Amino acid sequence: MSDCSSSGSDEDLDPESELLDELGGTLSKWTNYIHGWQDRWIALKGNILSYYRSADEKEYGCRGSVCLSKAVIAPHEFDECRFDISVNDSIWYLRAEHPLLRQQWIDTIELHKAESGYGSESSLRRHGSLLSLTSAASGLSTTSASSFKKGYSLREKLAEMETFRDILCRQVDTLQRYFDNCADADCKDELHRDKVSDDEENFPTLRPDYLNNNSSKEKLFPVDSLKAPVGIDFKGEAITFKATTAGILSTLSHCIDILVKREESWQRRLDKEIERRRRAEDAYKAALTELKKKPHYGGPDYEEGPNSLINEEEFFDAVEAALDKHDQIEVQSQAERSRVSRQISLSPDTYSSIGTQKYSNKVEEMVHSHMTYSLQDVGGDANWQLVIEEGDMKVYRREVEENGIVLDPLKATHSVRGVTGHEVCHYFWDTAYRNDWETTIDSFQVVETLSDKAVIIHQTHKRVWPASQRDVLYVSVIRKILSTNENDPDTWLVCNFSVDHDSYPPSARCIRAKINVAMICQTLVSPPEGDKDITRENILCKITYVANVNPGGWAPASVLRAVAKREYPKFLKRFTTYVQEKTSDEAILF
Repeated sequence: MSDCSSSGSDEDLDPESELLDELGGTLSKWTNYIHGWQDRWIALKGNILSYYRSADEKEYGCRGSVCLSKAVIAPHEFDECRFDISVNDSIWYLRAEHPLLRQQWIDTIELHKAESGYGSESSLRRHGSLLSLTSAASGLSTTSASSFKKGYSLREKLAEMETFRDILCRQVDTLQRYFDNCADADCKDELHRDKVSDDEENFPTLRPDYLNNNSSKEKLFPVDSLKAPVGIDFKGEAITFKATTAGILSTLSHCIDILVKREESWQRRLDKEIERRRRAEDAYKAALTELKKKPHYGGPDYEEGPNSLINEEEFFDAVEAALDKHDQIEVQSQAERSRVSRQISLSPDTYSSIGTQKYSNKVEEMVHSHMTYSLQDVGGDANWQLVIEEGDMKVYRREVEENGIVLDPLKATHSVRGVTGHEVCHYFWDTAYRNDWETTIDSFQVVETLSDKAVIIHQTHKRVWPASQRDVLYVSVIRKILSTNENDPDTWLVCNFSVDHDSYPPSARCIRAKINVAMICQTLVSPPEGDKDITRENILCKITYVANVNPGGWAPASVLRAVAKREYPKFLKRFTTYVQEKTSDEAILF
């Protein structure tokens, strides 16, 4: 995380100013179900967290922001690089490049949240003392009508206090001038007394008649010197001063009563708010506990299920986007892969031998079932719906649901020129070529070899979000079925059906799907002209592909059917094209 606007030395930086600087850095943010995680520029200033598409697009404005005052910052329980920020119903899912960077972001956000909140030390420094009655009154006056009336009463009393203060100041000034004048007059009186005493001692022969005519002591001094300041009613001023101080005390008492009532009102509101938050926190904890019990989550933790919060259209868009991405990756890998041709070498007479008798009866049952029912024509059957037709390829589906789970059987017919049924089935069965044409597999392993033509395979498929990852455990058998009619061609068959095995029990990481799949091929040969040899131009492979898949868990029916309609034709075309390319330069194998 980088500081985008701070400057100066560390000694000059004020902690409060640091919080006002804008911090920024790149994090991965969960955008939506289609695009998943995307890099975004995250900016933090004060207690506001904003994000932009990139740092270069900041001038165009942020794409979203949240206030951290009431935000909940929670590191993810399993993902060491992820943390979530939630404010009410809004949740930001964020990921850092490594756990240390995640912790740095969390600490910084928590610091800004704590230091920028109301009532914090920095908040008090910025906004002044909480004891400012004027600011309190002005703040309360904008809340509601009732608060406005209360605020007006307090402001009125404060105005009275201002008036009393002005009156009191004027009275104090007046009284001060009065006392100053009295002090000056007293000083002058003392000076004249001292002067008269000195004159009597120095001039004792003054005429008696002067003393008799001026026997009044006051006549020795100017009359004005003994008079109080003109225009000042000392008694009136004292009464006014007393009334003013009484008014001030009364107004202060009234203000204190208002503040006490206001404090009681706010205390009740605070108690209610604390109780409401406590109930909300209890409800949140209870909801979080319930969510942890369920395998269904929104956002990037989503797991499929009937209680999904996203609708089927969003579910399908997400699956389709993931499949498109898988296809692009596969095209790139195939372009870079150098394929090495391998010669087919199969012994012709050992296809029906199963080394382990445990599965032999099940194999025979499945082979017989596919040979009996899978080759039947479905064109006139009302239960089968033609969902796709592209050239020689036709795809049929029969809608079946059990306990809300889609179990639609699917059947596809196709004709491919230039390859034999033996070659098609071989490349479909042999695990040595599996990764060359199968694009949906994450990993696979041969669990047990039952015979040279029968194996048990554990196969894990790539996860297509928002669906859960799935695996299958199945027996795969290749067999040649000889025709009972000399006019009909022999049949090659690969049968894959699910089984249980002690070495690979179902795991919590994947949902175990059940399959019953068959690839049935017959080779038709058109005789060449004259004595020419048979070439690949003279052969045609008729393919019947049947699939019964139980996904093992719930997913929207419309989504599963739309995906099947899209993916099965792509699979057949991709696989048959692969076989044609592999066998184009090889000898024909019937």
